[in-house]
Amino acid sequence: MNRYPLWKYIIVAVALVLGFVYTLPNFFGESPAVQVSSAKVTIKVDARAQTRVEEALKAAGIAYEGIQLDANGVKTRFKDTDTQLKAKDVLEKTFNPDASDPQYVIALNLLAASPQWLTSLHALPMYLGLDLRGGVHFLLQVDMKGALTKKLDSTSADLRTLMRDKNLRHGGVNREGDRIVVKFRDVETRDKARNLIGDNQPDLQLNDQGDAGEPKLVATLKPEAQKKLGEFALKQNITTLHNRINELGVAEPVIQQQGQDRIVVQLPGVQDTAKAKDILGRTATLEIRMVDDTPGALEAALAGNPPYGTEVYNERGGQPLLVKKQVVLTGDRLTDAQPGFDHQTNEPAVHLTLDSAGARIFKDVTRENINKRMAILLIEKGKGEVVTAPVIRSEIGGGRVQISGRMSTMEANDTALLLRAGSLAAPMDIIEERTIGPSLGAENIQKGFHSTMWGFAAIAAFMVLYYQMFGVVSVLALASNLLFLIAMLSMLQATLTLPGIAAIALTLGMAIDANVLINERIREELRNGMPPQAAISEGYERAFGTILDSNITTLIAGLALLIFGSGPIRGFAVVHCLGILTSIFSSVVVSRGLVNLIYGRRKKLAKVAIGQLWKPGIAAANGK
Repeated sequence: MNRYPLWKYIIVAVALVLGFVYTLPNFFGESPAVQVSSAKVTIKVDARAQTRVEEALKAAGIAYEGIQLDANGVKTRFKDTDTQLKAKDVLEKTFNPDASDPQYVIALNLLAASPQWLTSLHALPMYLGLDLRGGVHFLLQVDMKGALTKKLDSTSADLRTLMRDKNLRHGGVNREGDRIVVKFRDVETRDKARNLIGDNQPDLQLNDQGDAGEPKLVATLKPEAQKKLGEFALKQNITTLHNRINELGVAEPVIQQQGQDRIVVQLPGVQDTAKAKDILGRTATLEIRMVDDTPGALEAALAGNPPYGTEVYNERGGQPLLVKKQVVLTGDRLTDAQPGFDHQTNEPAVHLTLDSAGARIFKDVTRENINKRMAILLIEKGKGEVVTAPVIRSEIGGGRVQISGRMSTMEANDTALLLRAGSLAAPMDIIEERTIGPSLGAENIQKGFHSTMWGFAAIAAFMVLYYQMFGVVSVLALASNLLFLIAMLSMLQATLTLPGIAAIALTLGMAIDANVLINERIREELRNGMPPQAAISEGYERAFGTILDSNITTLIAGLALLIFGSGPIRGFAVVHCLGILTSIFSSVVVSRGLVNLIYGRRKKLAKVAIGQLWKPGIAAANGK
C-alpha cells in the first residue's frame, strides 16, 4: 500500500545528488584574484594575453592556483592576499609599461574557490548582491527629451537637404520645441513638399497650418517612432555602460533597464565611487580622418620628425599609422552602424549610416581621395585609437558607408558595436547613489545565515518533539527543500540579496506547513480508527489537494511581485517562487518516500510514532 516503485526512488535519489552537487560550491568561499581586462575599446584580451600573464608570473616566481580566460578578461587565482598584491604589481608593470597611457586594467578581484571538477560540471556558486558583498549602486535617468531634440535637429538638416536637391523653395526649416516647422510661399509648393517628405521620412507626421498667404508644414515624430527612439537610446546607453564598466574590473556588474527611462547600475566590490562616476559619465567621440601614405613620412614620424599636421596612432593589430590632424567627419553625423556582408564578395562588413550633412561631406571627401586610406578613430579622454582604416575604392554617396576587408564576422559585430557605442545616445543624470562597505556586506551574510540556521533549528526541534518519527521525516524533507532551493539558485546563477535570504527563511516556514497538514491528516485518520497503513496513505492523498491549492495561491502572489516589482522586491519574489516549487516536491514526494522506506514494508503495522493522539476530553488509545 505504501510503497514507491523503483523509478520514483531513483528520481528522488538523483534529485538529492544533483541538489548536493550544485549546492556544494557555495561553501568553498572565494579566492583572491587579479583580473586583466582591456582599458581601451580597440584592445582585446585573448589567449595571447593569458600567455603573457603566465609568463610574467613565472618569471617573477609567483605561484598561482588557477587561470582562466572569459568575456571579462584573464583572471588568475592566488593562495592569499599578499601573493595577490605582488602579482598585481608585476602584471601592472608588464601590461602597462607607460603609466600615463594604460592599455589594460589590472584589478583586484574575488573568484569562487570551487574545485575544478565542480566547475567543469558548471556547478557555480550564487552571485552575491550589493548588500552582501558591498559596492556602489547608481540609478541613472536618461534624458529622453534630449534624445528627441537631437533626432529632430538631425531631421531638420535632412529636410533642408532633401528640398534643396529637389529644387523646392521654402522660407525656412526650424525646430520649435517638439516639432519642425517648414514655411513656404505658396500652397502648391507646400503640397509638393508634403508628398516628398512623406515618401522619404515615414516616421514624421505632417500637418498643414497657416493660411494661403503664409502656408506652413508642421512635422512631428509619430508616437511609435518616439517609442522606438527611446528604446534605441536606452539600449545604446546600456551597451555603452557595459563597455565602460569593463575598465573597473567588475566581474558581475548589474546593468538593467528600470521603467521607461531609467537604468540601474550595480557594481559589487567597487568602493571607489568617484572613479565609477567618472567612467559612467565620460564621453567618447568618433572621428574620421585621412591617412598620410606619403613614402617615408611614417618612418620620419617614428623617428621623431612627423610631417606638419600629422600624428601617429596604432591600428588594431598594433601597426603604427600616420594620420592627418584635420578631422573630416565626427561621430555626431553617424546615425547607425550594423554588421552585415559585402553583397559582391559576401565577406563580413560593417554598414554605416550618416545623416544628410554627413552624407554630403563624405561624398565629397571620397570623390577627392580615391585609392587613399581613411582612418576611423575613437577619441576617449583626449586619446585616440584607430578602429579601422579602409581604402576608398570609389565615391560613396547616399549616406551609406561600408567597411570591409580582412574582417571576421565577430570582428564586424565588434566594430559595429564600437562605432554605435562610442558615445551615449542620450544624456544621463545620476539621480540616486548608494555605497555599501564590504564589512557591512559580511555582517549581512553572517546575520542572514544565523537567522536561517536558528530558524531551521527551532522548527526541527518543535517538529521532532511534537510529531516524533514523522517529525524527523518532516525535518529531513525540509532540509532537502533547502538543498533544492540553493541548488536551483546556483544553477540559474541568481544573485542572492538580503531580501533573498529573507525569502529563504520564509520558505522554510511555508514548507514545513505542508508537512504539518500531512501529519495532522494522518492523526485524524488514526483517531477515526483507520489502520496505520491506510491512515498514512489517506493522509498524504487528502492533504495533497489542500497543499496544492495553498501553494498555487501563494505562487500567484509571488509572480505578481516578480512581474510588477523592481529591485529588491524582484529578488525576494524569485527566491519565493522557486521555494514554493521545491517545497511541493520535498514535502510530498521526498517525505512520503522516507515514510514508505520506514513503514511501507510492514504488513502488520500496529502503530506509528506520530505523537500523542487526543480529542478534547477523550484520550485516544490507538496511536502514539
